[in-house]
Amino acid sequence: MPTGVNIAIDPGRVMVNGPLGELTQQIPARITVERKEDELVVTRPTDRGDDRALHGLTRSLIANMVEGVTKGFEKRLEIQGVGYRATLRGTSLELNVGYSHPVVIDPPQGITFEVATPTQVLVKGVDKQQVGEIAAEVRKVRPPEPYKGEYVRRKVGKRA
Repeated sequence: MPTGVNIAIDPGRVMVNGPLGELTQQIPARITVERKEDELVVTRPTDRGDDRALHGLTRSLIANMVEGVTKGFEKRLEIQGVGYRATLRGTSLELNVGYSHPVVIDPPQGITFEVATPTQVLVKGVDKQQVGEIAAEVRKVRPPEPYKGEYVRRKVGKRA
């Protein structure tokens, strides 16, 4: 447990409060979370597969909440294309990506955008899931076009 982090455990809910903000998470009823000295202990009732899966999920969610309120999370996005650029308008992100109009994305509560250079966007926040979701929404505005030479990483398919 890092210093400056307060964790409140209620039945079915864990609340983490730290220097960057506060997060709450519902936890399954079968999983128990206890505080023992300087650490949290997540226990499961049985060794069945679904209980083991919920145990690992709950542990990683709580760990991500603690990391989020202490360090925060960020996603770096790079814009590729001739004339494509991003700018900040107040707290909103404005993207000029080849449409006849600029696309404006307003950040939800707890998310901030930073534009270091016109082709790099930084999505920052406390909640890991929300940061990833907003980064995916920004990416969806103009997906890469593989036929114009933009690099798209593809997985290897089946080989006969």
